[in-house]
Amino acid sequence: MFDWNDARYFLAVAESGSTLSAARALHVSQTTVARRIAALEEALGLTLFDKRRAGYVLTPAGETLLADARAVEASAAALAETAASQKRAGGGTVRLTAEESFIVGVLPPMLRSLRELHPDLVIELDASEEVRDLAAGQADVAIRISKRLDTAGLVGRRVGDDLWTVYCSRGYAEAHAVPRNRRELAAHPLISGGGGEIGRYYGAWLRQNGLEGSIAMQHGSVTGLLSAVRSGLGLAALPSAIAELDPELVRCLPPGNAESRQIWLLTHERLRHTPRVRIVMDFLGERLRGHLKTVEERLAQPAAPRAA
Repeated sequence: MFDWNDARYFLAVAESGSTLSAARALHVSQTTVARRIAALEEALGLTLFDKRRAGYVLTPAGETLLADARAVEASAAALAETAASQKRAGGGTVRLTAEESFIVGVLPPMLRSLRELHPDLVIELDASEEVRDLAAGQADVAIRISKRLDTAGLVGRRVGDDLWTVYCSRGYAEAHAVPRNRRELAAHPLISGGGGEIGRYYGAWLRQNGLEGSIAMQHGSVTGLLSAVRSGLGLAALPSAIAELDPELVRCLPPGNAESRQIWLLTHERLRHTPRVRIVMDFLGERLRGHLKTVEERLAQPAAPRAA
């Protein structure tokens, strides 16, 4: 009988084409990967790979077993998620993953109200830039912001659009003439960055508008961008879901007409009827829609008057 755990090594090598790449993905040594593949081949009595100078290539026997190995991996993940779900249900814990900007700038008052209504519910917040795999049980609920979203196996709702525009601090607005078009932005110090997907999104916008020469500082997170803008150091493009209702910030321009990213509240279909997850989904769905509607109403109003 072969060791089921060896299927992980088989799949990693099959997908990467080498024991070195598989070792990096599995966080083990290359020697360990080669040893586990050899053990699996011996246990099965089959040669699964041709070892070539360019890497490992599946043999016909290996190709035949690939689909079954993937089914074993999926079943193991499902078993782990079911067990973890049962464990979390007893403790009333819901793991919520979202971009750092949302966790810091939008969720705190909502989660305070949720706590008041459901004191036995524990929320674990995950602000990692890495997209968590809900199917594998890495999180229970996710707030995801993207132009294109793969919702296979997921259920939830689109709660709004992630609109962005340029903001400065009230102090900066009082001391400088606030720009009212993108051409005027070039005369002001800009703060760039944001980290991860946001940094790429923002960086593309700066390049498209020829504003890279006006960058005065870069920050690796949205909270860093917010802090720098509040200090009066300069201007930055920020998500209106966070910045528009901040009393310390002033909107300079209306949000762009370009296709925006969409904001989704999601869970895995296996958890959709779990009471603790249903509570969080229903509560945050209503509160996020209300918050974004208020933001959109504010954005429809004229920006603050120009300062001298």
